[in-house]
Amino acid sequence: MKLLMSDYQVTLVNNKMSEFTVKFHGPAETPFAKGVWKIHVELPEAFPYKSPSIGFMNKIFHPNIDELSGSVCLDVINQTWSPMFELINIFEIFLPQLLRYPNPADPLNGEAAALLMRDPKAYAKKVESYVERYATPEVANQAGDDDEDDEDDEEVGNGTPLRKKVIGHANANGNGHTNGDSKKTNGNGATDEDDEDDDEDDKMSDMGELSDEDDIMGKMDD
Repeated sequence: MKLLMSDYQVTLVNNKMSEFTVKFHGPAETPFAKGVWKIHVELPEAFPYKSPSIGFMNKIFHPNIDELSGSVCLDVINQTWSPMFELINIFEIFLPQLLRYPNPADPLNGEAAALLMRDPKAYAKKVESYVERYATPEVANQAGDDDEDDEDDEEVGNGTPLRKKVIGHANANGNGHTNGDSKKTNGNGATDEDDEDDDEDDKMSDMGELSDEDDIMGKMDD
């Protein structure tokens, strides 16, 4: 694999050749130039006939990259992947081009897309502020390493919040959007729904016990 023999820092996940991370530096002469990102890569069984799954593990402000999950909206990964492509092409060509030439007409980050179209200079400044806070070498090194039971915004030594391991990727079967749902948990690990069930017997009104419908209306959305 050319990627392993290149100058990119590649780290295998659980010693598997099918899953690894790559350190990616922002392209020169762009607001991303000083940034360092850890990219999570997962290869499907049918690779190279099916495209790899990729996602940013530390935050980036870009119209076509989901800020929370790190998912990437990139046609060459999502739709037009060819077995002729090498993995190294993702880091030498595809991602640098995406950062240089964002497409605000097909956004995963609506705020970034709107700001780019409205005020390109303000967009560039916000990109640079994200780079300074979320894309330093220290943050990139620790991205995804925090315990998954901790809060998403766990802080590292410089006060910068880290995101958990990326939960969404660009792949051949979609546009990078994530659609998973999760229940909120309290400090004891119980779900909000469990708390509602435990308290149901204690909930009384002047007219009697609350109905099931009233109980449901009191639940918090995920």
